[in-house]
Amino acid sequence: MPQRLLFSDSRAAADLVTFAGRAARAGDGAVHLRASGGVLRTSAAPLLRQGLLDATPTIMGMRILPVDPELECDLVVEAAALTVDRDDASAVVLPDTGFETPLWAAADVPRGPWTPHGTLESGALAERAQWGMSAVAHALPDDPGDPLVQKVRGKIWNQPDEALNDLPRGVAFVAHLLGFLGPDSETAAVRTCGRWIRITLRRGHVLLRGPLHVGMTDVRATGTRVSAS
Repeated sequence: MPQRLLFSDSRAAADLVTFAGRAARAGDGAVHLRASGGVLRTSAAPLLRQGLLDATPTIMGMRILPVDPELECDLVVEAAALTVDRDDASAVVLPDTGFETPLWAAADVPRGPWTPHGTLESGALAERAQWGMSAVAHALPDDPGDPLVQKVRGKIWNQPDEALNDLPRGVAFVAHLLGFLGPDSETAAVRTCGRWIRITLRRGHVLLRGPLHVGMTDVRATGTRVSAS
């Protein structure tokens, strides 16, 4: 019998599968499931830095759901493989095999203390997400290769945006893709803890760690300069 995650009701189970379905559309297609004390923290990284010269920022999204208090787990699985149990709508069936733990899932996101660092309006996040997706589409030629797609996405989503208090535009993309931007407007709290930044919306959290990768630095000379005589 396959392993399952048990929830308090069918809505929570369906919520996890919906989140996982959204996460499967971008990034590496994985979700990180961590459960303890009746709380399931599910995270994904729709934006991922790939390689030394890649400017794409690694930005994660996290959804918190109530789960069986006796459940304890810490595993990474393929997002698209999560399904609601046909015989029990309050349970989610796990895939038979796990997913090799990616670097973003191994990152030690702090529990706190988190320090207030301003706010963002959900309308601004939605607008900048739509602008960025349009900019990516217009910048790509027909049938682009993966390296070009990654380069264009990295340039656009890593760009600090004044409308987002100079946070990278990718935070708006992650909030949009994972369904954190509902139809009603809201004010999202921005908090920091060390190098981490967290944007909290009613439907989830967007997380990133600075400083952000913005490309190679200029070459600097080292050693003692010898003046010509």
